[in-house]
Amino acid sequence: MKVKLIFTNKGQIAIDNFDNGELIEIFSRYMKTLTKQFDVEASVPIEANQNITDEGAIRVSLTNVNCDVNIFFKELGKDIKVPLRKRLDKDGKLDNVFKIEVIE
Repeated sequence: MKVKLIFTNKGQIAIDNFDNGELIEIFSRYMKTLTKQFDVEASVPIEANQNITDEGAIRVSLTNVNCDVNIFFKELGKDIKVPLRKRLDKDGKLDNVFKIEVIE
């Protein structure tokens, strides 16, 4: 299953403070942690994510999905706020970081 995480306006502002490699690494790390709680294998393919900030989205690949994908990404959205918020200014609040779109 392929999923596209489309950044909200606030999410886009937050990711603009990171380079592509950092975003892939952050999302990969946080998803790997969540897979200990959820029965799913998740990865962020580098070749499908060459210009994350320009596209305003990150593509994720899921295999062996035996959980509710929406709950998985809802939890990821909560967790991913921590590193993204660190580079925002002091007034930087993050509500929803991204929306989920299932590609296939």
